[in-house]
Amino acid sequence: MTAQPTSVIFDIGKVLIEWDPRALFEKLIDDAEELDWFLAEVVSFGWHHEHDRGMPFAASLAAKAMEYPDYTNLIYAYRERWRETIPGPIKGVVDILRTLDNKGVSCFALTNYSAETWPELEAEFDWIKCFRDIVVSGREGLVKPEMPIYHLARERFGLRAGEGLFIDDRLENITSGEAAGFVGHHFIDVKTLEADLKERNLL
Repeated sequence: MTAQPTSVIFDIGKVLIEWDPRALFEKLIDDAEELDWFLAEVVSFGWHHEHDRGMPFAASLAAKAMEYPDYTNLIYAYRERWRETIPGPIKGVVDILRTLDNKGVSCFALTNYSAETWPELEAEFDWIKCFRDIVVSGREGLVKPEMPIYHLARERFGLRAGEGLFIDDRLENITSGEAAGFVGHHFIDVKTLEADLKERNLL
């Protein structure tokens, strides 16, 4: 039988907003090979992940600029032009969030996000007010897919095992979330999410 959660927990990046550093750096690096190398080796996902864990940008940018001095300006652009890494909201999912909120379904967010850039996002997008509570990794010093952040989220949100449907675009995050007592939805596209929420009588 399909589990019937009563609350919905959203990831933010690549679920409710598009996020892609390429959107910024393709404006700044003309050579396609150099662009791919820069994204993979300099401003890599692993490096970015440390900001989600709470690493201050000032320290990480300075260290990275010392490592790649010829790319100093581009490295600092990562923070100075951060907003350009976010092409915009994923409208269909935002519509789903608003509908759930209007129906009285408890909605929460569990996101890997820098504590420094989070206030900028919060100030720009009014749909963030739909969440009853938000766990932001950079504020907690904990990140997905490590287990402690899921236990913290369940405690903060007041959810027992099976009560929360957790939506995330990364399969490893879903796997950990399910191990921590959430029901998982691996986000692929809006239509699949909508169908799952309807099947669970949430939408």
